[in-house]
Amino acid sequence: MKPATINLLLAIVIVLVVASLSLFVVDQRQSAIVFQLGEIVRVDTQPGLKWKIPLVQNVRFFDKRIQTVDVGEAQRFLTSEKKNVLVDAFVKWRIADVKQYYNSVNGDQSAAENRLMQKVNSVMRAELGHYTIHDIVSTQRENIMKALRSQTNADAKNIGVEVIDVRLKRVDFPPEISSAIFSRMEAERKSVANELRATGYAEKETLSAAADKQRQIILADAYRDAQRTKGEGDAKATAIYGAAFSRNPEFFAFYRSLDAYRKSFKGKDDVMVLDPNSDFFKYLKKGAGK
Repeated sequence: MKPATINLLLAIVIVLVVASLSLFVVDQRQSAIVFQLGEIVRVDTQPGLKWKIPLVQNVRFFDKRIQTVDVGEAQRFLTSEKKNVLVDAFVKWRIADVKQYYNSVNGDQSAAENRLMQKVNSVMRAELGHYTIHDIVSTQRENIMKALRSQTNADAKNIGVEVIDVRLKRVDFPPEISSAIFSRMEAERKSVANELRATGYAEKETLSAAADKQRQIILADAYRDAQRTKGEGDAKATAIYGAAFSRNPEFFAFYRSLDAYRKSFKGKDDVMVLDPNSDFFKYLKKGAGK
């Protein structure tokens, strides 16, 4: 191989080595800090191909995506009622100023998260002391989280971090008072249930009395109408009997006597003691039918 070719190849290799030591790529999910002899000389936050002085400068990358840090075990806090509650939370955060972040915590994510959680616990202890358990669980929960987010974010700016959100995951009672609270809740529910049963029984008695009264009124009206109808029927029957009797009194008397005979002698054991000359036997006598 000719010396010129060898020299060219050596030159190409040297250029490639120098380029590899001088160039670096910043990913869109990262920020980079360029150091020279331990001092920050440049911060690269835009993605793309970047350069540095080989052997003199070095690069450190930092993730600028949103991170999540969890409190871990639930912490014990006092409410305004001086009652203990167990609360656990989590924080969403990201690096806002990578240079400030490095200068404050030396770029250590664990140190930044410890700083955030200390602030969250401090703010939470102060905030929860202003509210009752009912407020924390239901009505004021959102306001508490807003206060946690704003106050924690104000402190996080000192280390170059932005707090996106702070959320309360769980609010619970300590085990030693949970049973007493549940017993009291059970007693309250039983009291409400007994009150509802008593109210229902009273309403049932009222409705039953009203129904009985209505029934008596309906029966009385029905009996009145029945008696009126019966009286009208008896009056019509009497009028018919009277009209028939007035047309032929003798036949009507004969007919009524026959009916009396049929009813009187219906039973085999019937016994009657009468005077033979009684009018009862008027139509049984000879010649009575003239």
